[in-house]
Amino acid sequence: MSRKRRVFDIDMPAMADIQTGKIPDEVLEKRRGPMAAAISENAEALRNKQSTEDVIRAENDRLAHELVRLRAEGLVTERIALESVVSEKLTRDRKPGPDPELEELKASIREIGLSNPIRVERRPDGRYDLIQGMRRLSAYQALCQETGDEAFATIPAAIADAADLDDSYRRMVDENLIRKDISFAEMGALARAYAEDPANECPDVDKAVSTLFKSASYTKRSYIRAFSALLTKMDKLLMHPNDIPRNVGVELKRKLDSDPGLIRKVGAALMSEPDRDSAREIAILRGVMAQETVAPAKSKSEGSAKPRRAKTTFQVPGRAGVAKCSASSGRIDVRYNLDFTRVDRARLEQAIATLIEDLQEDDLTHG
Repeated sequence: MSRKRRVFDIDMPAMADIQTGKIPDEVLEKRRGPMAAAISENAEALRNKQSTEDVIRAENDRLAHELVRLRAEGLVTERIALESVVSEKLTRDRKPGPDPELEELKASIREIGLSNPIRVERRPDGRYDLIQGMRRLSAYQALCQETGDEAFATIPAAIADAADLDDSYRRMVDENLIRKDISFAEMGALARAYAEDPANECPDVDKAVSTLFKSASYTKRSYIRAFSALLTKMDKLLMHPNDIPRNVGVELKRKLDSDPGLIRKVGAALMSEPDRDSAREIAILRGVMAQETVAPAKSKSEGSAKPRRAKTTFQVPGRAGVAKCSASSGRIDVRYNLDFTRVDRARLEQAIATLIEDLQEDDLTHG
């Protein structure tokens, strides 16, 4: 007896209604089991992790190269041991001896720390040459010795690769040029020391000033040269050269050039007061120069003739030659190889205003 086959009716969709191409993810999710889904999720997570690690690795490489570059340029601050810093490479512009302002700096460091790190250059022996920050280093050394605190045994420093000697001097000098308290005598002394050091191969002080103070104005460099020459003539006579005002030093140098015998009068006046302070030393210098400037008294036979006004004459070197100047009470004359009528009026007015303001400020400060 044969078995009877059952027949089912199946509704087949039309061919146009059958979807082709990639099966949607939601359909696959329904078709695959839990194990397949877990494997798929794990693979996706691994791909995301690898992508994240690649991004992090690339960023780390970029930062590492940037750190190397910044260190080479001395723009990264690190703490280094005081004993590893050597300050003999450069001649300092500070006069040897006690620093009256060091106590203020020490107090500031104790209270708020060091705001501006020192600058050093790497040495082949693993130590560091000091380029900028002699007073800051001295303050840390004093604090370490006085307190015994390990916090002062190291100092924040910007470390750079060793540079050319002239470049190292320029870094030191350019930082000091913005100091309000640095004197022309200090800068002049540095130029002399630089010229006298055989390692610098500098023929004279003029070249030293041009090299070290390249960032300074032409006028400022001429003042530094004047003080260098003044110190050469009177180094052993002056007790307080760093306190000499610019106008006093420049004028005294000019008078010594025109009258070499004047140095004996200046020396005698200074030696007569061996215990003088800086204010008295400046007063003595001004007094000697005043005696040389004021005209001799008129004889009675001259009757009521007007007294001759005191007059100062001097010369200032310029790019177009030498400016011949004369100054008296309320008046100054300048003769120079320049057609002042061709100079822009605004520039000319600004130059005169700056001159007057500068002279008045210097007179009020040191008068």
